[in-house]
Amino acid sequence: MIKEDKIQLLARVARAYSGPAATGDPETPISILSLAAASYGARPADEATVPTGFDPLAVALFEAIVEGAYLVAAADGVVDEEERRIFERVVTTACGGAVPPKSIAALVSDLADQLAEDGMDRRIAVVAGQVHKKEHGREVLRIAALLAHASDNVSDVERSVLTRLATSVGLEASEVDQAIVDVKRVLEESAPPA
Repeated sequence: MIKEDKIQLLARVARAYSGPAATGDPETPISILSLAAASYGARPADEATVPTGFDPLAVALFEAIVEGAYLVAAADGVVDEEERRIFERVVTTACGGAVPPKSIAALVSDLADQLAEDGMDRRIAVVAGQVHKKEHGREVLRIAALLAHASDNVSDVERSVLTRLATSVGLEASEVDQAIVDVKRVLEESAPPA
């Protein structure tokens, strides 16, 4: 079982810097996950009027980021209730309040159903279809690698899914190793002293 402090650490790293702002100013870093979560949390319900500035591509990117991480979590073929609860807590916390827990639970439930129905290959293709920029592909990979570290190491089967995700979104397979190393380094730097 993962303790609350580890959940908080994973969430803090997930919403951390993932690139420079659209202006290109390195002094104004952004978190792609946080921006996409804000759009996802602001999406209209059913027949409601679409709010000004609403970005459906950001909503699709948020779903792709979460699904990429979920596919890695399900790499061993099973996401038990405890793993699912932890996954939902990390994602909810990483969203910084932009997406309510019940919305994350509903999304994860849908992802589980879709994976069971379609299989891993099809779901990886769906994630790839929602990623249109290399930096977005890197964010999918970064968050998936981060969630793979929830158990303190990345298994061979998780690494295989990470590699399949990377190549499907147009990244080199070598970027998987870099993402794993980067995430591990940031987790170690961000962890409270023992």
